[in-house]
Amino acid sequence: MSRKPVPAQSGERSRVEVTFDKPQLLPRLFGEYDANLLALEERLGVYITARGDRVGIEGSAESVARAREVLQELQSRVIRGEEVDTGLIDAVIAMSAEPTLAGIIRAESNNAPPSIMIRTRRKTIVPRSLTQADYMRSLVSNDIIFALGPAGTGKTYLAVAQAVVQLITGSVQRLILSRPAVEAGERLGFLPGDMKEKVDPYLRPLYDALFDCMPPEQVERRIASGEIEIAPIAFMRGRTLADAFVILDEAQNTTPAQMKMFLTRFGQNSRMVVCGDPKQVDLPGGIPASGLADAVGRLEGVDGIGVVRFTAADVVRHPVVGRIVEAYEGKAE
Repeated sequence: MSRKPVPAQSGERSRVEVTFDKPQLLPRLFGEYDANLLALEERLGVYITARGDRVGIEGSAESVARAREVLQELQSRVIRGEEVDTGLIDAVIAMSAEPTLAGIIRAESNNAPPSIMIRTRRKTIVPRSLTQADYMRSLVSNDIIFALGPAGTGKTYLAVAQAVVQLITGSVQRLILSRPAVEAGERLGFLPGDMKEKVDPYLRPLYDALFDCMPPEQVERRIASGEIEIAPIAFMRGRTLADAFVILDEAQNTTPAQMKMFLTRFGQNSRMVVCGDPKQVDLPGGIPASGLADAVGRLEGVDGIGVVRFTAADVVRHPVVGRIVEAYEGKAE
């Protein structure tokens, strides 16, 4: 691997060499045609050379130290069986900017399983940002969790993954996924088909998360048996949801009355997760407030209820998604 050096940055120049003790894993760490190293160079402004089991890093002292830390963390992820892609690289780089990252890496490295993870039948999921780590802790320590923030931060995905684990292990008997059938400019009455065909398009993101955490045939079988239920929030009225993991997605599109109705369905041995982006409300005109904002305002700080707030910095989709979120949030302000 040999390329032109990255332009020099201000500050003291530095060079370090990192030796990896598992050279058989380096192709996965470096990526095809060293794509992962190229991504690190571009994002951190360093120059990386790889020869055998050694990697040289050149650049400003601060950037070199950060690149070394990120490379070592990526190596530990590879050893644990994770695939390194640009999403993971961006997440680890983002975490490296936080002062508490070193503690998290020490807790999760040394070839030991990470202290925070969700292991489903199809994959093992570890946090890709500090807020995700806080969220994953909250998912096992609180009865009701509000997850607030923009698209792409993992709010619904991580909740579904945790729900699948609890269903498979028998901690709960049912998995109930719901969301309001409200979208910008759309009304159910104008969609063709019966009620299931009308609401399925609104619930598709929940299906996608399920299929990513559980084999499709198991999902279909459990839906048929009633162990997994996917329905609009209106179908929750009059029920008590006991022995269940309940997830409400797109909760910003509930009214205060709907949110109160939903939260009071909570039953024994259950966990409830309410996900939404308060800045993306699609409620029709005339409704004074979002049920999500109203509920958080009333319930934050109540024992057994957790509130986790994500920002554009926690977006784990393509990096451009984070920049889009930041651009729109800045314009809104």
